[in-house]
Amino acid sequence: MICALLLSTGSYAADQSERKLVHREEAEYPAVAAKNNVHGTVKLKIWVSADGTVRRLEYIGGHPLLAESALKAVKNWKYEPSLVESTSEVEIKF
Repeated sequence: MICALLLSTGSYAADQSERKLVHREEAEYPAVAAKNNVHGTVKLKIWVSADGTVRRLEYIGGHPLLAESALKAVKNWKYEPSLVESTSEVEIKF
């Protein structure tokens, strides 16, 4: 199981700097994807609450066989606390 991560952060507050990711759970490479030799990148939009937890996820693109694994892992990520909610787009490579 090998996957890479590219992280790009934006926010609702224009003057807020990037939030630091303090806990990242790796996405598991799905067995059905491995069996079918499916590789690729899953792109997600996430909303991070002020306390640093991921409160909402939106699947933007990538192979559907990989999406569920990426969503499950990113839901458990934790960011440093902030005064406001922020949004990020992340890419998980399988």
